[in-house]
Amino acid sequence: MGYVAIKGGKAAIEGAAAATDMLRAGSEHAEPLVLDAIEGQLRLLVSRVVSEGGLYHPKLAALAIKQFQGDTLEAAFALRAYRSTKPRLLETPPQNTAHMRVIRRISSAFKDIPGGQMLGPTYDYALRLLDLGLVDENPEDFRAIARRFLADAPETELPDSFPKVLDALRAEGLLPPLKPVAGAPFDITRQPLIFPVPRAAALATMARAETGSLLAIAYSNMRGYGDVHPTIAELRVGYVPVMLPHPVTGEPMEAGEVLMTECEVVAMFEGDAEGKGCGGKPVFTLGYGACFGHNEVKAISMAILDRALQKGMKDGAANPSEDPEFVLLHVDGVDSMGFASHYKMPHYVTFQSDMDRLRTTQAKAGIDTVRQKDTA
Repeated sequence: MGYVAIKGGKAAIEGAAAATDMLRAGSEHAEPLVLDAIEGQLRLLVSRVVSEGGLYHPKLAALAIKQFQGDTLEAAFALRAYRSTKPRLLETPPQNTAHMRVIRRISSAFKDIPGGQMLGPTYDYALRLLDLGLVDENPEDFRAIARRFLADAPETELPDSFPKVLDALRAEGLLPPLKPVAGAPFDITRQPLIFPVPRAAALATMARAETGSLLAIAYSNMRGYGDVHPTIAELRVGYVPVMLPHPVTGEPMEAGEVLMTECEVVAMFEGDAEGKGCGGKPVFTLGYGACFGHNEVKAISMAILDRALQKGMKDGAANPSEDPEFVLLHVDGVDSMGFASHYKMPHYVTFQSDMDRLRTTQAKAGIDTVRQKDTA
């Protein structure tokens, strides 16, 4: 591809930046958005940006949302750029999501699960109708929402953590046993994707993929271009403690916590009496999804694609959603946005060449047409 450098455009570029900033500010009577308000009231938007940006920093995600006027791809891009400027101090050992401080936990596989279902904050059971009462929401009533919720909350003491639903299935021999993690995890920020890639690389890539891209490809599998029709064994949202080794004793200590969404799905069983499966027995297959923030659709889509990619790596890809190269190279929103946006750059030289070739082709076609008429 060829590009043309633009000269003398400094004033125009500065004017474009000023116009963008003016539109961000709105009218001269508008009040600036406060980061705490964005982080608190647009929490699902912040969750999407921290997930796709690959950096758990809700405050900076709120800043990026404010700066780029709610554009999630641009905000995620800025968050990744910021992350690239920071040194890497250490790597965490594998974190145990069983210790998650749960705010929402459901299972569609069982009615009763150990610890019970916890619906938590969700729009799943609400009507998708506009609440016109929010147009002129009273500030005092708005601030009283949290007070009323806390006053009406039952005094039942919740456990610090909940058991994993899959543990019961695994104890019954319906799932393959857990395998210890071998070697260092695949770091997609430092290692290129050279196919075939390990499952860890696929999961890491999808963990910061664009939500819509994951959903679209997972939906293609659900719609018929694949055969993964899973049951959600457990979907949980909550705060996972980040455990780090103490610098002196080496003992694990809690350095903080991150809000995460985790989804574990059970799919069709495989294995037979010839020794395939778990000790010669057929067992359920699994799909796994986990990402920063409260992102349930993304985690579910990720778990479906994880199962589809495992099938494709084992038996060969029969559908696009089972092809690791197709999926993993096309779900990153920042990459996709960058390639689509590059078409806005000047392509004067290449397009001029295209026009010259077309004119020449048309001229030759005209001459040939005239010759054909003369011959006739």
